[in-house]
Amino acid sequence: MQKRAVRPGRPKGARTYEAEPARAFGMAVRALRTERGIAQEMLANLADIERSHMGKIERGEHLPTLVVILRIAEALNCSAAQLVADTESNLKKLRLQADSASAPDNPLTPGAHS
Repeated sequence: MQKRAVRPGRPKGARTYEAEPARAFGMAVRALRTERGIAQEMLANLADIERSHMGKIERGEHLPTLVVILRIAEALNCSAAQLVADTESNLKKLRLQADSASAPDNPLTPGAHS
């Protein structure tokens, strides 16, 4: 059996940033933070990350690493599993909104007459 050569770089088609999951995660963090009455700056301090980075995470501009997710979960006094579950729920909502926004306004099927 022949060994395959190791190629540097990411696999073809791989991306480092996914907008929908980033937005969904940010929504989950913001919801838990506001529910607990914690200021964004305080959460950033508790999670030991920059305040500006926390803002970008909440706005869905950055998708955090696993280490940062664990820090945020600890700072929010919840499990990373809860953050991921809330993210999945938000992701479903975002996709439903996107689907309904792209659906035609006219419910008639093509070729149907009114």
